[in-house]
Amino acid sequence: MDLTVRGARVSATTGGRDLDHGLPLLVFIHGAALDKTTWQLQTRYFAHHGFSVLAVDLPGHGTSDGPALGAIEDYADWVAELVVAAGFGGAHLVGHSMGALIALEAAARHPGCATTLTMCGGAAAIRVHPSLLAASEKGEHVAYELMSSWGHGKPFHLGGHQTPGLWMMGGTTRLWERSPAGVLASDLHACNDYDGGAGAAGRIRCPALLIRGSLDIMTPSRAAAPLREHLPGLQEVTIAGAGHIMMVEQPDQVIDAIAGFLRS
Repeated sequence: MDLTVRGARVSATTGGRDLDHGLPLLVFIHGAALDKTTWQLQTRYFAHHGFSVLAVDLPGHGTSDGPALGAIEDYADWVAELVVAAGFGGAHLVGHSMGALIALEAAARHPGCATTLTMCGGAAAIRVHPSLLAASEKGEHVAYELMSSWGHGKPFHLGGHQTPGLWMMGGTTRLWERSPAGVLASDLHACNDYDGGAGAAGRIRCPALLIRGSLDIMTPSRAAAPLREHLPGLQEVTIAGAGHIMMVEQPDQVIDAIAGFLRS
């Protein structure tokens, strides 16, 4: 479906069911230079289990109109406007990586927007290696290769996709390859420049969940230490054998973690 935010078209998927304003809204926010398709198994499950679902392409990503916004704070304000544009008073926010930073900041800046907060591969800050930043700025393919290699846990480098015949790392790399020019560099700079995570965590008033992959080297456990310190009552689930892109590697475990959190 399409929505309009700030006069621009936003592409979203609803998990195969129309939005029902009588049900709670669950908003999925993707990571750097990815798109809504990374959430395809989670959206379908929750759309058929008591939620209205929106997995969106952020501005300038996927098939949403651009440009990319370039700052986590700007994306956070945009998410709050998206919830209103969808006709809801608030939403359960679920973000991955850069999307987790966006969801964190949105919940802090717009308390009425966030009923709950779930961060997959979340951290208070995501620092980007200078070599990766440089490669992304030059549009070099090695940037996609590094993202895929670092993003996926080692067991998934050669196989492990739940759908027989599909190559997980190749599929993720294709997503980055089809992202609009300059978007990966813009997103990586947005992550690298964001330093408000600890302060945002201290302002969160809704229930919050952190889902980690035990093999995540992009947002390791130490990167979430300020969240644990400043966000009282933070719940945490570690998925054994998963890397940073856990919702693709271990989709059922991610669904179970989110569903269990929302039930509680």
